[in-house]
Amino acid sequence: MKIDKEATIKRLNRIEGQVRGIGRMIEEGRYCIDILQQTQAIKSALARVEDAILKDHAATCVETAIASGVEEEQRKKFGELVDLFAKMKR
Repeated sequence: MKIDKEATIKRLNRIEGQVRGIGRMIEEGRYCIDILQQTQAIKSALARVEDAILKDHAATCVETAIASGVEEEQRKKFGELVDLFAKMKR
């Protein structure tokens, strides 16, 4: 799998706009629940970006390390994933 860079950039630009929109909502004194709903939408959109990048990493970098047969490289890529998942749990 190769990440669709154009789609990912569009999604990130949309998220950027949503973040600016939340700033405006706060400045305008909008209802807290409306603001929180928008923050949830941003979290969900970022999670989709993360998923796409992680899938791309697994399908390219990790797959290449496995196919190389070089144990050091395999351990390095596996360690990166373990570290990433540990950080995500915090």
